[in-house]
Amino acid sequence: MSLQTVLLGIDPGLVRTGWGVIACEGAKMSWIAHGVITPPTHLALAERLGVLSQGIQDVLNFYCPTEAAVEEVFMAKNAQSALLLGHARGATLAILAHNKMRVTEYATRHIKQALVGTGGAQKEQVAFMVRRLLPQAGTVSADAADALAAALCHGTERKTNRLLKVKHP
Repeated sequence: MSLQTVLLGIDPGLVRTGWGVIACEGAKMSWIAHGVITPPTHLALAERLGVLSQGIQDVLNFYCPTEAAVEEVFMAKNAQSALLLGHARGATLAILAHNKMRVTEYATRHIKQALVGTGGAQKEQVAFMVRRLLPQAGTVSADAADALAAALCHGTERKTNRLLKVKHP
């Protein structure tokens, strides 16, 4: 009998942070919930990061995931955008660490490769595959789709790594 594991995927951003929660039981992965945290843009940076952290904490408290998959920064339009994204990632990683979550980070290209079959997939292709793999999720925004994609990628990686360890102790 296999045990169910609850995974949280996060696509961090200061304007929109997507999150998605899935359950893994053996080879089966199923949707639990998803959403987007949107700190008001009129707030000061510290307050926006506080809203982001509290939103993630609320998800952790409600769904009780045991592991998290976080999408890595892949590029930014300019240095200021990269810095702000870094703040959002830092707040995300800090709240996960504070909750003693096992965190795995994945490059965007790796997630796209795992889900779509090509690291250069467009956001629409990722969202399409998320809807195909998790049909019970219904309509999913781009940010939540990216977060669910990170969770699905992590679920697949966990399963693969576990099989490799069994075959090659």
